[in-house]
Formats: sequence, C-alpha cells, structure tokens
Amino acid sequence: MTNLTLKQLRYFEALAREGHFGRAAEACSISQPALSMQVRELEESLGVALVERSARQVRLTALGEDLAQRARLILRSVDELADLARASRSGLVGRFRLGVIPTVAPYLLPSIVSALDRHHAGLDLRVRETQTPRLIADLTEGRLDAAIVALPVSEPALTEVALFREDFVLVRPAAEADLPVPSGEALGTMRLLLLEEGHCFRDQALAFCAMTARPREILDGSSLSTLVHMVSAGFGVTLIPDMAVPVETRSAAVAVARFEEPRPSRTIGMVWRSSSPLDRQLQAIADTVRGAAMQLADLRASAA
Repeated sequence: MTNLTLKQLRYFEALAREGHFGRAAEACSISQPALSMQVRELEESLGVALVERSARQVRLTALGEDLAQRARLILRSVDELADLARASRSGLVGRFRLGVIPTVAPYLLPSIVSALDRHHAGLDLRVRETQTPRLIADLTEGRLDAAIVALPVSEPALTEVALFREDFVLVRPAAEADLPVPSGEALGTMRLLLLEEGHCFRDQALAFCAMTARPREILDGSSLSTLVHMVSAGFGVTLIPDMAVPVETRSAAVAVARFEEPRPSRTIGMVWRSSSPLDRQLQAIADTVRGAAMQLADLRASAA
C-alpha cells in the first residue's frame, strides 16, 4: 500500500473510463506499455486484480469498479486543492481544460483562442470537442474545468452563464432562393436534413418544426458540413446556426434564408462546477469568450 501513487490512480481511472488500454494511454498522453505497467503496479500494491484482460476488451473486476469510483473522488479532491491555490491569484494561469460542442467549436474556437491569449497570459488551454452529454459528464467528474454548450443544461451542480444568443437560418438549394421562407410547421413537412442523435442542435431544430424525429423522413448527418453539401446536391433542406454560415456555405451551391419572427434560436453559455473555487476567474474567462463572440458577430454583420 505504501507504493500507491496518484499517477497510478489517474492511469487506472482513465482505463476504467475508456475501457481500452490504447485509448486510455492516448487520453493520458503516454505510451500504452507505460500505462499498462502502472496499472499492473497498482494491482501489485493492492494485492488484487482490478482488470480482466482479454485480446479485444478490458473489463473491470468488482473491486476494480469500486476502486474506479473512489479514485475519481480522490482525483477530483486533489484537483480542487490545486484550484484553491490558483484561486488566490488575480488571474487564471496554468492548465485550463475547456469543452466545446461541435456546432460551436469550428466557428468560434479560433476567436476564443486568440482572445484568451491576449487577455489571459500564462493560460495553457486544452480543448475537447464532443457532444453535450459527454461534456457534462467530463465536467462533473473533474476532467474539464468549463464547457461551452447550449443552455439550459439544468444540472443543479453546475453554474450556467449565458454568453450570447444566435438565430438559426434555413439552407436550401440555390435554385430555391426565390421561394417563400417556410414556417416551422411547413418545414416539418419537407425533407429535413439534421444532425444525428445526440446533438442538442438537432433537438432545437425539431422543436422549431413542432415535430418529433421520423427516421424514414429525416436524413441524419454527422456534421453541419455534411448537411450543407447534401442540400447542395438537392437532397433536402437544413438548419444551421448563424455563426456557421460563412464557413459552411462558401463552397456550396445553396441559398441562405432567415425566418420571420419568432425565429428559431439558441443561447450559448459557459458552464462549470458550482463547487469550483475558481468561480471568479471562470467568470472572467466567460467575459472574454463573450467578447470574442460579439466581435465575430460584428465581422459577419459587416461582411453581409
């Protein structure tokens, strides 16, 4: 037991989370043999098997499952101790792990990185792009410091700060540019191309159309770029957020139309654990992100 280390716990927790030695090693930025050795040493220190190893998968033993849960609590407490020291400083420096949803990351991240570099010198930004449920899980379990998502997330343990509101626009084939803009109800009768299950943007678009997903009538895409190019090929119509228009429509034969009021829209915000001692610093980060988003919106408006 005297040889038990935080490094071993971190590597074991990553293995428990990923369920695969290779992915766990990648998440920890080390080699697979090094991670495997640390997990093996942890088992030897405890005198018990934590992992059932096979050629194709990794399965935790009953004790391994219990230890993984306890390891997460220990590691989160250790991280919060470090955050207490960081909170005593006027600004946030060092590692900052930020999650961003895929319908925001490609369009806003360059501006965010530039703004954080200008206003928060010494910040070591680490970015994770994935869907909201995974971001919330990573945030709750201490693997992220904050996340940029569509609000509300309605998690009691998280602080939500609104950053900006943006409209959705209609993307349709260029040949349909002069047609009237359909209402939400009319849009629900058309061949609507949407992101696949798991994206909050899909649910928001469906809500505007006052419809539920009907798999035979709605084609699912993995990215906004895929949807726009499917529209360009004449497969249907889609909705995309306003910030995506300059990037996604520049090389596609499509027309962009704006809806009449009340327009479909979303509120983008930043969330973090309410228990974080870095609340003041995270508020400052949120202000910087909000400013970057406003500047980007002004640039889009001036170019329109």
